[in-house]
Amino acid sequence: MNISFIGGGNMASALISGLLQQGYAARQLSVVEINAGSREKLQQAFDITAVADLAEGIAASDVILLSVKPQQLFELTQKLAPLLNNQLAISIAAGIRATDIMRWLGGYQRVVRAMPNTPSLVRSGVTGLYASPSVDARDRTNAESILAAVGSTLWVDDEEMLHAVTAISGSGPAYVFYFIEAMQQAAMELGLSAAQARQLSLQTFAGASKLASSSEEDAAVLRARVTSKGGTTEQAIQTMEKNDIKCKIITAIHAANKRSRELSDEFGRI
Repeated sequence: MNISFIGGGNMASALISGLLQQGYAARQLSVVEINAGSREKLQQAFDITAVADLAEGIAASDVILLSVKPQQLFELTQKLAPLLNNQLAISIAAGIRATDIMRWLGGYQRVVRAMPNTPSLVRSGVTGLYASPSVDARDRTNAESILAAVGSTLWVDDEEMLHAVTAISGSGPAYVFYFIEAMQQAAMELGLSAAQARQLSLQTFAGASKLASSSEEDAAVLRARVTSKGGTTEQAIQTMEKNDIKCKIITAIHAANKRSRELSDEFGRI
């Protein structure tokens, strides 16, 4: 399976690196990238073919991965549509519905939409996937195997559920970083050095996440187990509950979901 990436940014680089580590040969991967400096970096880093010409870049491809910014996708599809030759097209552009991508491609139906997140850069991501009704089981398997190179995958049957995926896992790393920021600031206010605050906060998050992932118990159960009656953790949780922190986090995620829908509607008017 030959894969052509259109756009050679961070996510494309992460996927290329992951695919090479999975056993793909460099000759199976190519990139279309208009920036000469980026092409050179990709060639040096991965020993793959990187070209500026779209037709040349996708000529031998079985799968085309659209990895440009959302604002660039419409212009790209107008150039790509007459060049397609039954390849599977996978878009990782946030906020643009598969139905609109298919419309922009002149009715081309073999389209999968993917919503990866930034931990994919360290092969610890999670990607939401949606396939148009015309995509067969083989194409779904191929799409899943490509995105699995940078983490786990999750299929949704209703494309509208990708808004929820965006709000939870797409935007989610920022929520985690925000909480880490707060923990580090509190740690320094309590007298720890910046380095100590960073180590404690990051390792606590990593360890707690690993524990939750390895346990079959609900997060609420794990949290209660740490919260001894009359102890320090209980005092912290009670303070968060008093300030309605959980409800505010939930409200924020709903706001992200709403904004995802708004952005998709805006692109849908193009």
